[in-house]
Amino acid sequence: MEKSKVYFTDLRARPGTSLPQKLEKLIRKAGIGDIDFDKKMVAIKIHFGEPGNLSYLRPNYAKVVADVVKSLGGSPFLTDCNTLYVGRRKNALDHLEAAYENGFSPFSTGCHVIIGDGLKGTDDIEVPVVGGELVKSAKIGRAVMDADVFITLSHFKGHELTGFGGCLKNVGMGCGSRAGKMEQHNSGKPTVDHSKCVGCRFCAKNCAHGAISFGEDHKATIDHSKCVGCGRCLGSCNYDAIHNDNDSAVDDLSKKIAEYSKAVLDGRPAFHINLVIDVSPYCDCHGENDLPIIPDVGMFASFDPVALDQACADACNHMTPIQGSLLDENTHANGFCDHHDHFKNTTPITDWKVCLEHAEKLGLGHREYEIIEVK
Repeated sequence: MEKSKVYFTDLRARPGTSLPQKLEKLIRKAGIGDIDFDKKMVAIKIHFGEPGNLSYLRPNYAKVVADVVKSLGGSPFLTDCNTLYVGRRKNALDHLEAAYENGFSPFSTGCHVIIGDGLKGTDDIEVPVVGGELVKSAKIGRAVMDADVFITLSHFKGHELTGFGGCLKNVGMGCGSRAGKMEQHNSGKPTVDHSKCVGCRFCAKNCAHGAISFGEDHKATIDHSKCVGCGRCLGSCNYDAIHNDNDSAVDDLSKKIAEYSKAVLDGRPAFHINLVIDVSPYCDCHGENDLPIIPDVGMFASFDPVALDQACADACNHMTPIQGSLLDENTHANGFCDHHDHFKNTTPITDWKVCLEHAEKLGLGHREYEIIEVK
């Protein structure tokens, strides 16, 4: 079997060049021009960042991709779907305001922003998942599926439920409508260890479904009949008081992300870009971003989303943890168990390999790759 090609460029920008120029050179060398863009509508799937978070990708990178698409005859638009949780991206009006606030406007990116699942997150379409084990029909934002060509521009960083968020997370979870996101999350429900809970109530502030209440002892309790399993409380608890009782549920989430990705990517041209910079421990959905866990790595591009994520994970695991980061703190904590993986050492309940293995099984790509460096 021939290895998939993953193109890479570092972040050195010597006088006379710039990172936007390097990104353009990277994606052209990686073959984006081989796609027929002529008079095609092109979705560029990106995460606009929750306001307050500053680790999301700068809009300058989106402009590079949009400009290349236009130079090849396409009509690009930036897109993402609405969220399940408390925040400013759970409906299209708030979502657009958040995107504009974070710099993603037609003036800065050269293309429009369209929220993929509509005003209230209900504008979706049922898409068959060929070979799906957990999902037979995925609920995908209609604007995402209406596009002729699909491009991902992903911020590669940590994630509290999937280990890292890269290309497949951007596609599978990101393109699911609100109902689709709920379907992906609903196999696992977290619980509270009352011996560790301090009653700070921060978890409740981050629960969009009113599932967390407090008793006379000021300890949190999660009502599983209301909880959708989105995991926001897991990421918001600073005291490790919230955990997922069912580890297999985290694996199910990763498999569902792969199956939703299958629904989105089947049957049309696609191209993928990962930027491994500002590798924060948690998702850009948080209204804050912690110190990166590792130094910046570089920019990657490929037609193969599985190989792309694998290559980025491997590159990250060759980096030295940043002193004072969550990863560094974990490695020096009492009772630390070294998993020899930066993402699992950051969030031990996760296993990012599950998603890639399942995606490979579904025919989305291969984990075997070769790196082609672009100077």
